[in-house]
Amino acid sequence: MPLHGKGMLIVFNEVKARDERDFNEWYNREHIDERVNLPGFRRARRYVAVRGTPKYLATYECDTVGDLARPGYLALLANQTPWTQAVMARFTQFNRMTLRMQVDLTHGIGGAIAAVKFAPDPHKRRALMAWLKETALPKAIARPGVVGAAAGENDPEVANAPLQDKSMDHPKADEAEWVVLLEGGEAGAVGAAARVTFTLANLKTFGVSVAPTIGTYRLLFGNQR
Repeated sequence: MPLHGKGMLIVFNEVKARDERDFNEWYNREHIDERVNLPGFRRARRYVAVRGTPKYLATYECDTVGDLARPGYLALLANQTPWTQAVMARFTQFNRMTLRMQVDLTHGIGGAIAAVKFAPDPHKRRALMAWLKETALPKAIARPGVVGAAAGENDPEVANAPLQDKSMDHPKADEAEWVVLLEGGEAGAVGAAARVTFTLANLKTFGVSVAPTIGTYRLLFGNQR
């Protein structure tokens, strides 16, 4: 089964150890369900790092990336619950990306993912998409323990919508970064596939000048409509 839509919100975050219990309870008991019930949102999952930082990662699948700039969603960001306000005030790291999913070769649900982030030359995006769809991701999926993969391009205009709406304080997105998610049964398998596939040498062809960031995560909780 493919992703539940063509858009994805992905959030990397972290809190201090003393705040983790409340952070995890908030995510599992309020935040995931609140988001999944918004118009356009279909499925949400959250993970904890096995290798890499930040420690926590959450994905929210939606019909289109435009759902992440809808008035209803922005209004929710501007009127957060007391629990949300308290938890977010304790974030020590926070990276929010709004992805236009360009390649979807997912299959079912795995217990672990590898998340790969890099910034290519925007002028080489078509060549990058072709490489991901025809070569890189099929080879990665063929490795033992990997069951699917997807790739998305951050949309700065949508990412900055909350900032423009003055409903949320977060760093402005200036780069059209990409995120690749490799999914499988174990963190070791997807991590190895990511490190072999997404080397700087392979990505230089597409204008990537800095080594990609690769983190491996195991599933904690998820919900869907």
